[in-house]
Amino acid sequence: MRPPRRTATWWTVGVIALSVVFLAPLAVMVLGSLQRPLQPPPNGLDLWPDPAEWANYPAVARFMPLGGLLLNSLLLVVLAVPVTVAVTSMAGLAIVTARGTARRLLVGVSVLTLLVPAATLWVPRVVLLRGVGLADTPFTVALLALAGTTPFYVLLFALAYSRIPRSLLEAATLEGMSPFAVWRRVALPLARPAAVAVAALAGLYYWSTFMDPLTLVSSPGNWPAALGLRTLSEMEVALYPIYLAAAVLVTAPALLAFGVAQRSFFSSVERR
Repeated sequence: MRPPRRTATWWTVGVIALSVVFLAPLAVMVLGSLQRPLQPPPNGLDLWPDPAEWANYPAVARFMPLGGLLLNSLLLVVLAVPVTVAVTSMAGLAIVTARGTARRLLVGVSVLTLLVPAATLWVPRVVLLRGVGLADTPFTVALLALAGTTPFYVLLFALAYSRIPRSLLEAATLEGMSPFAVWRRVALPLARPAAVAVAALAGLYYWSTFMDPLTLVSSPGNWPAALGLRTLSEMEVALYPIYLAAAVLVTAPALLAFGVAQRSFFSSVERR
């Protein structure tokens, strides 16, 4: 049944308004990256570059080793995202298959852990990773994926698994399938939309995070692109077009990946 025409019109208007709100900062960033650097500030609002200074993009390499930083970010995402999906999907299945008090305890622990401020974990992480000799490497931040990155992803998988008939999981167990086989061959394929969503969210998190690398990685050669970009924010205002050009180059892969993940998410939902 189609919604009334008036409702559909207001829905379209709302989507366009939200799109403008979220796309406006990206548009300002792109237009600002094309301004001419080392110029006095304009008297008013001057967003449209005339002429466009495309040389700002190759000039980024003079201020930061962008290629190496992007490679570090790519390796971080490639390592952390599959581990995050695997760990959180297994934990979510453990919550759903638990019974009674055990299930309520697992959900309560997950929610309680989610409420813990991230800043309280910075020092313990540094101490722990330095103690085992795993601090200050290109892969240090990816180790956070072994803890599932965030309990929110566990709860998201638990919600997705709760929609699967419990009798189906029990039948798979009665057929002699191990818990790992039930997860890999039954539960995870049926929760594909949740897996795509968690992969997209985790990928954006590891691509854009700079606080975790700031506390865990001290060597600039091991920094991801987001942390390298953060250091450029201290440039003098007259060089901000180059900083914005670097921001565009760092943001573009994340937007492209998010678009691909969004398409995969909706296609997986339609198949269900």
